Amino acid sequence: MTANERIVLAFSGGLDTSFCVAWLREQHGAEVTTVCVDTGGFDAGSLAAIEQRALSLGAVGHHTIDARDAVWERFVTYVVKGQALRGGVYPVSVAAERTAQTEAVLSVARALGVGTVAHGSTGAGNDQVRFDVALGALAPELEVLAPVRALGWSRERAADWLAERGHALDSDTVAYSVNSGLVGTTIGGQETHDAWSMPPGSVYSMTVDPADAPDEAEELLLGFESGVARTLDGRSLDGPALLAELNQRVGAHGVGRGIHVGDTILGVKGRIAFEAPGPLALVTAHRELSKLVLTSRQAHWLRQLGDFWGQSLHEGLYHDPAMRDAEALLDSASARVSGDVRLLLHKGRMEVNGARSPHSLLGQQSAVYGEQTGCWSGADAAGFARLHGQAVRLTGARDRRAPLPASAASAPAPADSAGMAASS
Repeated sequence: MTANERIVLAFSGGLDTSFCVAWLREQHGAEVTTVCVDTGGFDAGSLAAIEQRALSLGAVGHHTIDARDAVWERFVTYVVKGQALRGGVYPVSVAAERTAQTEAVLSVARALGVGTVAHGSTGAGNDQVRFDVALGALAPELEVLAPVRALGWSRERAADWLAERGHALDSDTVAYSVNSGLVGTTIGGQETHDAWSMPPGSVYSMTVDPADAPDEAEELLLGFESGVARTLDGRSLDGPALLAELNQRVGAHGVGRGIHVGDTILGVKGRIAFEAPGPLALVTAHRELSKLVLTSRQAHWLRQLGDFWGQSLHEGLYHDPAMRDAEALLDSASARVSGDVRLLLHKGRMEVNGARSPHSLLGQQSAVYGEQTGCWSGADAAGFARLHGQAVRLTGARDRRAPLPASAASAPAPADSAGMAASS
């Protein structure tokens, strides 16, 4: 890097990116242009404060880019269609936003004719990989800088360095790393590094403590068209507006908090606190509609491809062509996932109260499970049961005729049929 080089920096106004502005300016004499990408986590006042902070740190220019529509269309819809929850709980919130942020920063760099971009990722997390992989795929000619990663300083040391130059941050910013957007909020630091500890309630911003939630339950009505939520309580809303309202209303009932423990891209375990009230409501509703309209094999492959899509997004591989292939299947599987779902919210709980769809397979049956057999006779059912169990009857007969030695047996012997209880 040469003196007076121009650099475009992904900027959120937090500790790490604030440090990057001041460090690049002071240590390298760089002209830093900051880019704040709004993925739904900022109001107008916050965006103005972020711009003012960037300029006060020495940035020569600042750009604010609204990426909410892109986050909804390209990421949220597939999180929902694929029911992509890492560890069964977490809707890959940060990974979705980092991809959109990287692309927005790249667009500014190209518009300004700048050959160097920077981000504030540490060397210990997933974000560094997501930024670097996306930039390598889309703009391999650019130089990529990550000062926080390169220095390896603690958050406390970086905060002290900034404070010495008159840029002090509040203590919560130093103690916790917080990322907020349409897809949710993640909180890392302090207690999240110990699997036996829980962060204090004060770190949560999108959800109330379930104990403090209203005593009266609330029911929401979500309407879907081809797997995408289009209406809320009968009102048509664009995606970002619908998700923003869901985040507020679902979070007000203490629904959407969680802790996720999983494998990082780097191969070590990671643990975060998160809030995702709106996305979790959408996934819950989509899953219920899917049960009504999909065949068992469609549902199987939706789960497989949804997990693959979420894992690949988590690992920063959004631009792998296999992701477009997975999206094509998720689009096809969701083509008939249309209808309405009623969700009940009450003191930290979210329950499905009902679902209906014009494509429901449940409503088109002549048979009623456990009651009526309008599609077949009793004799047909007996024949089916015999054919369905033919393979296990054959293996059972073989094993009784020539049992394996006890040391070689891989499973306990079958229970006596007389001691088995009937089950559904």
